[in-house]
Amino acid sequence: MSEFAKKVLTAAKRIPRGQTRSYKEVAVAIGQSRAYRAVASVLAKNIDKTVPCHRVIKSDGSLGGYNGLRGEKEELLRREKIS
Repeated sequence: MSEFAKKVLTAAKRIPRGQTRSYKEVAVAIGQSRAYRAVASVLAKNIDKTVPCHRVIKSDGSLGGYNGLRGEKEELLRREKIS
């Protein structure tokens, strides 16, 4: 796994339950402000269930993908009381 991917996954793990961050906010948090598409790519490939990838959304507030399971992402966010 690349250092970039490790940073992305670590940043995603730090998002508190009940909150979201945009792909761009994650990119900024790891010091790569223009790499938001690469952040999305890393999260899309993640299989580690301890990383709350569902808490990362698009900058416009829409959900984006979640390993191809948008409905599952929406349900996870709803359970965490994120609207």
